[in-house]
Amino acid sequence: MTAIKIVGFSGALSMITVLLYGFIVGDFFADGSVILSNPWGIVSVVDLYVGFALFSCWIVLREPLGVGVIVWVILMMVFGFLTGAVYLLYAIYKSDGDIKNLMLGKMV
Repeated sequence: MTAIKIVGFSGALSMITVLLYGFIVGDFFADGSVILSNPWGIVSVVDLYVGFALFSCWIVLREPLGVGVIVWVILMMVFGFLTGAVYLLYAIYKSDGDIKNLMLGKMV
């Protein structure tokens, strides 16, 4: 479980760092239009959102249906894998060290 915590914390810290860098140094709309004008940029964006959707499926599997799960999925679609890293840490602490509980949550 310690290795998973390290991955979660490292992922969250990395995402916070690069998001801050992007918003401080870059121009979200200008850079985004350049990315979306390139075929491989479109492939990358679709790939990214498929990953967000798959990770969101895991969140929906683990959490009781309600406002909380909707909020997690919306945050995933807006903030991407920063939300994924934070959710992983949340799930780790909620699972009390039980890997089955970590993976399946409410189903266990």
